[in-house]
Amino acid sequence: VQLVESGGGLVQPGGSLRLSCAASGFTFANYGMNWVRQAPGKGLEWVSSIRSITLTTYYQDSVKGRFTISRDNAKNTLYLQMNNLQPEDTAVYFCAASFGSHATTSTMKENYKYWGQGTQVTVSS
Repeated sequence: VQLVESGGGLVQPGGSLRLSCAASGFTFANYGMNWVRQAPGKGLEWVSSIRSITLTTYYQDSVKGRFTISRDNAKNTLYLQMNNLQPEDTAVYFCAASFGSHATTSTMKENYKYWGQGTQVTVSS
């Protein structure tokens, strides 16, 4: 099983990035998928989730209206479009699979079935 994030980088405040998470080794379409981040010196913070099948999406209040989660089950890929990025969005972003089709909003790694290695997002002028 692998979850491989990409698309991170350095961006100025107000800028945009699109993160991708390529999944392999499991039936991606059957699982709720999630983005979780960890800022320097801080704990894990749930960002956004998307259920399988219904594709219902969920967002942390601080990213609502700026971030959009989506998935392409044919490509086994999860996305996070991030617009109007702010310095407080600086973090390592992880994609993670739920234990089922539902969304997971936990800040504890053990509550996710599969976990990626993360991609760094730095928002700075």
